[in-house]
Amino acid sequence: MIKLNSKQLRLGESKEKKLEVKKQDIYIILENVLDTYNVGAIFRLADAVSAKKVFLCGGTSSPPNPRIKKSSINTTEWVEWEYCETASEAVSRLKREAERVKVVAIEQSKKSVPYDKFDYSLPICLVVGNETYGVLKKTLEVVDSVVELPMYGVNISLNVMVSLGIVLYHVLSKTRGKTFG
Repeated sequence: MIKLNSKQLRLGESKEKKLEVKKQDIYIILENVLDTYNVGAIFRLADAVSAKKVFLCGGTSSPPNPRIKKSSINTTEWVEWEYCETASEAVSRLKREAERVKVVAIEQSKKSVPYDKFDYSLPICLVVGNETYGVLKKTLEVVDSVVELPMYGVNISLNVMVSLGIVLYHVLSKTRGKTFG
């Protein structure tokens, strides 16, 4: 097995390389995600899909943080991010900044639809919540839609980063031919 260090995992670390990467119309909101390793992993995921921005809200820790830095493999330096007091504030701000953005929470809810039956288009913002309590009810009231992943085993939920990853790559599979460069 070959183990790569952080420099080997990147195309390059120059500002020019950062400017060359085309950002997709994908935004991510983290609401009270408390595990700093989840936060770091989500930054890495945001970089993997070339998301435009990550909003860190409520009790979500933000960089600089050594645990976030370690699990993100320094992608906090490449992915644009912003802190907002609440996810509702982030949704409002994003709707003013990004024309036609569809805000979709990943959550188990009476109004949710299966993630693979939803009609995805860009621009899109995916909202994930606290590892134990999920997305807050007041946030679910301001999103456009709610999707959820089916659970067939004993557990009733997945890790927040895993859930986000599944839905993000499904978004890419449904929109790539339409907007990806």
